[in-house]
Amino acid sequence: MTVVPAQQAAPPTIAVRWWLLSIAALIAIMVLVGGATRLTESGLSIVEWKPVTGTLPPLGEAQWTAAFEAYKTIPQYRELNAGMSLDQFKTIFWWEWSHRLLGRVIGMAYLLPFLWFLWRGALSAELKRRLWLIFGLGALQGAVGWWMVASGLTQRTEVSQYRLATHLVLALVIFAAIVWTLRRMAGRPPAIVSARLRITSIALLVLTFVQLYVGALVAGLRAGRIYNTWPEIDGALIPSAARLFFEEPWWRNLFDNPLTVQFEHRMTAYALLVLAILHAVDAIRARAATAVISGAVWLAAAMILQAVLGIFTLLYQVPIDLALAHQAVAMVVLTLAIFQVERLAAQPQATPRKLSVPAGQAG
Repeated sequence: MTVVPAQQAAPPTIAVRWWLLSIAALIAIMVLVGGATRLTESGLSIVEWKPVTGTLPPLGEAQWTAAFEAYKTIPQYRELNAGMSLDQFKTIFWWEWSHRLLGRVIGMAYLLPFLWFLWRGALSAELKRRLWLIFGLGALQGAVGWWMVASGLTQRTEVSQYRLATHLVLALVIFAAIVWTLRRMAGRPPAIVSARLRITSIALLVLTFVQLYVGALVAGLRAGRIYNTWPEIDGALIPSAARLFFEEPWWRNLFDNPLTVQFEHRMTAYALLVLAILHAVDAIRARAATAVISGAVWLAAAMILQAVLGIFTLLYQVPIDLALAHQAVAMVVLTLAIFQVERLAAQPQATPRKLSVPAGQAG
């Protein structure tokens, strides 16, 4: 009898899963280091983009002096940090250098094992396409990072909040793509649930991305350091329209007006919290599968924790420890939202087709 292989491509291995899990963890760390870089106002301390030679920090007093002199040429130094000492400059330099170095580490940690797995034939055609797309997004992220930094080198004392938000959301899209890929590799049976549960899980994920984008705008505008009261903002639960929409055209207020941006961040948080609780209640009442109910409840619990952290971060005017905790739990919320959508959208795994054996070859 001639034996015909049931599958031509090797299935994903445990090594592939551990590799992707490591990359997702590195990206999560990268997001937190980026948040610390922003909170310490360190992001403009390196005024050049040197993808290769920039891997090394200044190695002597002359190089440190040159880097400091380059920083002195930008508006941030002249308007905010005039008189800064070299030791103070080194503090902000190390944050930005660490952020960039971690980006390079992630690039190598992704590319080298990926090429090895390709060479070994350990990836299916679909998985290869998905992983090449993620690699392309990662390469784009490096360019977007410099595009963001460049916005603060000539006329501004900080980077553009638009570019900061784009940089963050792209990192989270890459993170989400890896997490989704990992979940799909697990090969679980589909969850039998109502269309409403599926729709609300998708709405939660989409709204989470919207909230993360708005949160980056808040950070870019330093809007968390003002209007530090809750539940009122600017003296009312809902500020006056004249204060929310004084810029022309009106839509610019959604991105440029600190009061409006903080207000929409709060309102989106309330919407997410209510929707997450309703989703959990719906899953329980529908007597969905245990995994679906637990996923919904954990997501609602993470939303509640995130809301509490957000309130305290605001009331205490964004101390770095609370702000980073708020950002870390945001990553947890995003991960749980991805889990729930994938859990409810899971499709049955394809069963390998039996290959018929010609009668003449039957033994």
